[in-house]
Parts: sequence; structure tokens; C-alpha cells
Amino acid sequence: MARPSLIGASLIALITLGSVSAALAQPAQTPPATGAAPKGPAPSMQAPAPTPAPTPGPSPSGQQPGNVKESHGAWSVICDRPAGASAEQCALMQNVIAEDRPEVGLSVVVLKTADRKARILRILAPLGVLLKDGMELYVDNNNIGRAYFTRCFSEGCYVEVEIDEELMRILRAGKNAVFALRESSDQDRVGIPVELNGFGPGYDALP
Repeated sequence: MARPSLIGASLIALITLGSVSAALAQPAQTPPATGAAPKGPAPSMQAPAPTPAPTPGPSPSGQQPGNVKESHGAWSVICDRPAGASAEQCALMQNVIAEDRPEVGLSVVVLKTADRKARILRILAPLGVLLKDGMELYVDNNNIGRAYFTRCFSEGCYVEVEIDEELMRILRAGKNAVFALRESSDQDRVGIPVELNGFGPGYDALP
């Protein structure tokens, strides 16, 4: 999984990213165990399709763009000035890998739109995941809901949701999250753990 390209794509998309209208629902279900999630359907969300961001591209140099400005627990504030941007753009990021499936990893990115009117949670997954199944989010054993992949490019596919006040409260107060996805319809969902320690201070550090 080419993480530098995925991170670069998130920073580049900051310039012209539109608002998104998909939001996570809040049903209660048994959370997935780390590395393997339970079978069966998760609650689906009926929401308008998000406004697509421009198709991101990989970093030409193959290196992670930008600089790590601050670290907060497992999260890093990374800033860069993509081509065409009038100012430096920053995002809060964490890279994670399934404990028993090293080929399945995610880049979790939190950013503000260029107009600062929306907060976006973007999860970038490798190619080969089951797109129609989407991705579930659990926080401290509570099923927050499911969102669906919005776009793929050469390095992977991403899920994108707007962080509303309730989701922000959950993420700030939480200790551990699990993102669950499938690689194929005949496999169990894979649960990938994400530490929420440092999320609040990290987000507050974004310009």
C-alpha cells in the first residue's frame, strides 16, 4: 500500500474539496474484534451522494509531502502547500494496519475544507476492498454507522463523511475506534483499530 501517495492525495484535495452530505448514523451493535469483524449486514445510511472531490494523483517524488508540524498521541498534523494553493494546507492523519492482515491498511485523515465551513473525515483504503459493502465505524464498542466509498484512484479508494457536532463529540471523547470492511463478499469483515488518543488536541491544532 503506497501510503505517501494516499496522504499526498488528501492534501492536494484540500484546495477544492466541496462539502459532503453523507453522515454516520448511530445504531447500536456488537463491535468487531480487532482483525476480524462479525458477519451480517450493518445499518445502512440513506443520504445524498457527496459532492466529489477532484481526482487525486500520486506524489511524483514518491515521498510523503509536507512536514509533520505536531504530534498528538497516534495522530500527526501534516502541512504542505500543494500546487495552486494560496496558503499552506494541513490535515490530521494516522496510518493503521490490520494486526493479522498486513496487506490491509488505512490512512485516516481529518481536514477542513478550504472555506473552513466543513470538517471532513476521509478514510483511504487499498484497492481490492469490497466497495459495495462500504465501511463501518465503531467507537468504544458502539457501532456509529456505515459510510460508502465515493471514489477510487490508482493508489486506493476512499470513504468520506462530514464530521457533524455529534460525531466530533464521539471522536473527542472516545478511546479506541475500529474501521471494518470486507475484501470480498465471502469473507468476514476485517476490523482495523485506530487510536483516538490525541484526536481532540490534534484537531484543535489545525489552522
